[in-house]
Amino acid sequence: MANLQEQYRHFCSENIRKANPFILDILQKLDEEIEKGPEEGITLNIAGNNRLVPTQRMTGEDFWLLSKVLGNQTYITGLDVKYNLIGDVGAYYAAKLLQKQPCITYLNLMFNDIGPEGGELIAKALHKNKTLKYLRMTGNKIANTGGMFFAAMLQINSSLEKLDLGDCDLGLQSVIAFTTVLTQNKVIKAINLNRPILYGEQEESTVHMGHMLKENHFLVELHMCKHDMKNFGLQQLCSALTLNSSLRYLDVSCNKITRDGMVYLAEVLKSNTTLEVIDLSFNRIENAGAKYLSETLTSHNRSLKALSIVSNKIEGEGLVALSQSMKTNLVLSHIYIWGNKFDEATCVAYSDLMESGRLKPDSTDVEPYVVDGRVYLAEVSNGLKRHYYWSPTYGNAYEHSSNAGFALVPVGQHL
Repeated sequence: MANLQEQYRHFCSENIRKANPFILDILQKLDEEIEKGPEEGITLNIAGNNRLVPTQRMTGEDFWLLSKVLGNQTYITGLDVKYNLIGDVGAYYAAKLLQKQPCITYLNLMFNDIGPEGGELIAKALHKNKTLKYLRMTGNKIANTGGMFFAAMLQINSSLEKLDLGDCDLGLQSVIAFTTVLTQNKVIKAINLNRPILYGEQEESTVHMGHMLKENHFLVELHMCKHDMKNFGLQQLCSALTLNSSLRYLDVSCNKITRDGMVYLAEVLKSNTTLEVIDLSFNRIENAGAKYLSETLTSHNRSLKALSIVSNKIEGEGLVALSQSMKTNLVLSHIYIWGNKFDEATCVAYSDLMESGRLKPDSTDVEPYVVDGRVYLAEVSNGLKRHYYWSPTYGNAYEHSSNAGFALVPVGQHL
């Protein structure tokens, strides 16, 4: 097998370009690893943010030269180049790579200064590509124009399962286009449409999302963070979830949902038996909303496994109520509560849950400690990311596909 580092040097020399030392270093390590073991199913990680020492992040021209190396490397099935500077030029060559390289199943381009033109190129490349399973475009400002091309792509593409377009400045038009397409698309299992640019108070995006969920029976995970959603919008989703039997993960964090919205959610959780993870972080459900949920979780629901109520203005009464529900409901195994108003009763209640073994230390974001005989709770860095339909792994410059990039987690095995 040809040495990747030498191939890269050759292409740089041939095109009278200076080699990027960051890319050289990664390719050298990959060459060394390939000599030791398997040569298939590798995700190449050249992320611009994962080193303690400063790196020369990739430009569009750098990516062009790298793509020439990767074009015929069939054992490389994933490529992670997040947090670089490839821009629309790099997007052009990423699109070419998707057309030429038949083995890439995972591509992470998040935060790469790609705009609407680059988004269009990548979306159109996926009209014919039949191998890519997961694409991350997070943080690239493809705007409404680029979003429309991706929505159109989903009418044609039959292989993509996971699409992450969070923080891409999508507009209302493209969000509605996605909901329309997803009523028919039977392949997409997870989609992130976080933080679109929406105007007006009518919550049109949520209304259309509700209509889609009534028709779609294949989507497993939906992220609607920062949709300016209020109680009316949540009501639309809950109405749909009385009919939907596929959605396992619902993310409505960072919205404007209050305790009144919990009336709808608590009611649908009495009958819905498929929702396993709900993210309500950074809303304002307060004590009353927490108690609505705790009543349903105590008496009815036995399918929800993970709940995040981080930063919801909940005080001791509501937090203790939820802790009590876990004594009756043995299915709810993960709960995240940091950022609310803890009193002594809250600290004792969650400390008791953990001491008894009912709540595992890695299944919550707090841990108890004692000072002068009084129990307190400290924050622990746990969260809901482990429950994603895709599960992140970090650290290595290259990883074998069994745990590379964002590996697909089988439905029903989030926890």
